[in-house]
Amino acid sequence: MGLFSRKSRAPKAVSTASATATAGGASTGASTAAGGGNDSASIESENSNIRSSTTTNSRIPSQNNRASASSVPQTPLTPMTPHPMLKVNMPKPPDPSLDAAGYLRSLGAVRERSRIVTDKALSNSLNHFDVDIEKFPDVVSFVCGIIKRDFDPPFSSIPPHGRYQHFCVGGRDRVANLLATFPENVDSTEKCRRLVDLFLVSVLLDAGAGTIWSFKSAENGRVYRRSEGLAIASLEMFKTGIFSGNQSNKFQVDKDGLRTLTVDQLAKGMQSRPGNEVTGLEGRAHLLIRLGDALASNQEFFGEDGRPGNIVDYLLAHPTTQASSTPIVALPVLWNVLMSGLAPIWPPSRTAIDGVSLGDAWPCSSMPQQTPTPSSPGLSPFPNSQSGPGAAPWESILPFHKLTQWLTYSLIQPMQNLLKIQFAGTELLTGLPEYRNGGLFIDLGVLTLKPRDLERGLQNYSDYCRRTGTMGVEVAPMFEPSDDVIVEWRGVTVGFLDKLLIEVNKALQNELNVGELTLAQLLEAGSWKGGREIAEVSRPNTKEPPILIDSDGTVF
Repeated sequence: MGLFSRKSRAPKAVSTASATATAGGASTGASTAAGGGNDSASIESENSNIRSSTTTNSRIPSQNNRASASSVPQTPLTPMTPHPMLKVNMPKPPDPSLDAAGYLRSLGAVRERSRIVTDKALSNSLNHFDVDIEKFPDVVSFVCGIIKRDFDPPFSSIPPHGRYQHFCVGGRDRVANLLATFPENVDSTEKCRRLVDLFLVSVLLDAGAGTIWSFKSAENGRVYRRSEGLAIASLEMFKTGIFSGNQSNKFQVDKDGLRTLTVDQLAKGMQSRPGNEVTGLEGRAHLLIRLGDALASNQEFFGEDGRPGNIVDYLLAHPTTQASSTPIVALPVLWNVLMSGLAPIWPPSRTAIDGVSLGDAWPCSSMPQQTPTPSSPGLSPFPNSQSGPGAAPWESILPFHKLTQWLTYSLIQPMQNLLKIQFAGTELLTGLPEYRNGGLFIDLGVLTLKPRDLERGLQNYSDYCRRTGTMGVEVAPMFEPSDDVIVEWRGVTVGFLDKLLIEVNKALQNELNVGELTLAQLLEAGSWKGGREIAEVSRPNTKEPPILIDSDGTVF
C-alpha cells in the first residue's frame, strides 16, 4: 500500500452473499480474503489528502513518495467493534512512600511518571534529545491524513489497538476463521478462553523480529514480516498444538505445553534458521518457558490446568465485577492479574526495588535523583544528573510496562466481543512506548538525538555489526533497552502520544461530528501505522526505526 494511497474503507458494509459471521457480530468478505487480500502486491496510489501545517518539514514525504505495500499492516475489513469507555472512579495507585514497588508496578504510575520527562521535553531540556515543538503540527497533519485515508468520518469504525488486527493482515479475518473451526459444543466462554490463550502467547512473542526474518504461511504460501509475521507464526503454531499439554484439546495454551517447549521447537515453528534468523529467539523461548512456570504457580488466576484463558473465569467471579445486563470489570483487576500472575516471566536482570522485580521499569537520568552524601556515595545511578532535594530512590525509576499494556489492550477485545464484558477504567492505559510510536516523532523532526549520543549510538551499531556479522545497509544509532537514551525516548513518547491525541481530535473535530477518538483508536489508525510508514520512506531498504534496539526479544 502506498504511503497515501487509498484502500477499501473499513466501515463499508459487506454483502451477506460473501460474508461469514465473526466474533462480536462482524463479518468478512470471502471474495476479499481470496482476491482482495493482496497484501504483498503494489497498489496504485492516488493523491495525498494530507494538508501541510504552517511549519514545513522536509522529512514529510511528498505524495510521490510511497512506502512498500508488503509491510504496511492492513486493517481488517470487519474489525472487532469499538466499545464505549465506561467512566467509573478507579482506586488510586499505592502510596509510593509506603509501597514504592507497588506504585511503580501500577498502571497509573506510567502516565504520572512520564509526565516529568514530557515536561522537560516541552521546555527542550532533555538530556539526550533536542526538541523542536514547532514541528509537532507536522505530526498531527501526517497522522490525520493517514486516518482520513483509511477510514470514513466520523471514524467510529476504527478498532481499538490490539493484537487482533495483526491476525487480519491482507484483509483476511483469521480469528473468525479459527472460531468457525470449533465444534458446536464449544461455547462462547471456551472460545474466549482459547482466544485469550492465543493472544497472550502471541503478544509475548511480539518483540522486534529483525530485518532479515520472514514467515511463509503454510495456509496461503504468502510471506509476512515483523509484527504481522509474528502474529501469523504464533497462530499457525497454536493450531498445531505446540503450546498445549492437553491431548484432547490442541487449541489451548497451558503450563505443561509451555514447560516442555524447547528453543529448537520454537525455531522450527517460527521458521528461524541461518539466513532467516528471528531476533532474540532464545529470549523468546525462555520467556514462554517461564510463562509455563508462572501459570503453574498461580492457580487462583490460571486454574489447575494453568491456562491463560482461565483469566476469564477469574474476572467474571471477582467480587468487584458488577453483574448487570452485561458484566462490568474494573480494569485494575485485569491489570493485577497480568502484573502479579506474569511477574515470574521477566528476566532477573530487570530493575528491582525492595527485592521486588519491577518488570519494564528503568532508571532514567531525567527523573529526580537522590542526592549522594559523603557517607552514601553513588546511591543514584546517575550521580552527576540534576537532582531534586531529598528525592527518594524510587523516584529515579521510570515505569512503562509496555508488553503488559499491549496484553491488556489485546485481551480486552475477545472478552468484549464474545462475552460482552465491559471494562471500566480503560482510560488509564497509555500510548505504547515502543519504536514505531516513538520513531514517528524522530522521523518528523520533533525529536533529534544529541550529537554525543548519536556518535555513541553509531559506534554501538558498528560494534553490533562486527559482533554479529551483520552488513549495515542503512546505518542508524543503536542502544540496549536499558540505555538512558532509550528510557528517556520512551518516557517522552508516552507524553507526546497524549498530546497528539488532543491535537488530532482538534484537527478532526468537523469530521468527528461532536465525538472524539480514543487513545486506543489513535494508536491503531494513526501513530503506530504512521511510525511504520514514515520509517519505510526514511529508510526504504530496511524499514527500521530511526533508533535501533539491541534487544533480547522481551521488551520491544
